[in-house]
Amino acid sequence: MKKIIFVCHGNICRSVAAEYIMKSLTEDFDITSRAVSREEIGNDIYPPMKEELLKAHIEFSKHFAKQITLDDFKKADYIFYMDNSNLHYLNRMFPSSPKILPIYKFTQGIKEIEDPWYTHNFKKVVTELTICIKDIISNLS
Repeated sequence: MKKIIFVCHGNICRSVAAEYIMKSLTEDFDITSRAVSREEIGNDIYPPMKEELLKAHIEFSKHFAKQITLDDFKKADYIFYMDNSNLHYLNRMFPSSPKILPIYKFTQGIKEIEDPWYTHNFKKVVTELTICIKDIISNLS
């Protein structure tokens, strides 16, 4: 079973939403999420993101934000990041690798997943994540 890690800045909005969206769509992958920063370690999903996931009928459980580790990097088949800032941090943490890809790699028209912590547009993020994840499943299955 291929291991996928979704990565964002704090692991409380985008990456954890991607994790649960993908889990709701397939059981064919080992899926988790992580942060590139240490700022939110141990924190649960950000409440406005929880609200948006509930509106989209995406089930989730108690979450504890974690930073990606070298062990995670080594075990992953794919690491999908949300924006160029995430890529910058990943490139500082780990050697360049073809397993590090933008979440929108297989999706036309989406250039990055904005951080709703700043934009407050949680619905747009969930919609775009769902589109990207469906494309990931189609291309990796």
